[in-house]
Amino acid sequence: MRRVGNTLIAAVTVTALGAGAWLLHNGAGTHAPPQPTAAQAHSGGDAGRGTGSGTAIRSAPALPPSPPTRIRIPALHVDAPLTGLPLTPAGSLAAPPAGRKNLAGWYEAGTTPGERGTAIVAGHVDNADGPAVFYDLGALRKHSTVEVDRLDGTVAVFTVDAVEVYDAHRFPDARVYGAAARPELRVITCGGTYAKATGYQGNVVVFAHLTGSRG
Repeated sequence: MRRVGNTLIAAVTVTALGAGAWLLHNGAGTHAPPQPTAAQAHSGGDAGRGTGSGTAIRSAPALPPSPPTRIRIPALHVDAPLTGLPLTPAGSLAAPPAGRKNLAGWYEAGTTPGERGTAIVAGHVDNADGPAVFYDLGALRKHSTVEVDRLDGTVAVFTVDAVEVYDAHRFPDARVYGAAARPELRVITCGGTYAKATGYQGNVVVFAHLTGSRG
């Protein structure tokens, strides 16, 4: 069965998206990844359902289901293939293989990017060799574009509504993984403070919604 409710994902394991091992050799103060500023967070009562800027950006019509194959974030020079990610036996989202630093993954039992609902994409911030695919995710700004190539030949184009960082112990599961009435996308990596003993203490989350397509 393809669909599993996104709210069933246990958020705690998204901390596996970067252990910061390379920071131990290079100095966390110098090489820590960028973190989103307060200006990029949701504002007012938008709560993930608008831009938070006071000017709504209209949603595009939902696309039929189709597995994604690639993600591009032009503002960050991200251009990466996507692999399907299952849930672990503990009910958490599995991480992409750490050794392939330019590989991201999507929650293959959930919504496909572009169809109605909340699609989930996750990738490492770093690995033992250095920065990985979503190292700069915390620097992304509102209204930036995220493009997802799909197996049916279409490209789903999303506009960023907000970029936020959450402590792992206070991760807002419903806000991030909850159902949506329109096509939405979450892009997730590790973030927050960093400790040598435990790695990153939280997660950076990009909130975006579908604003166009081509193909």
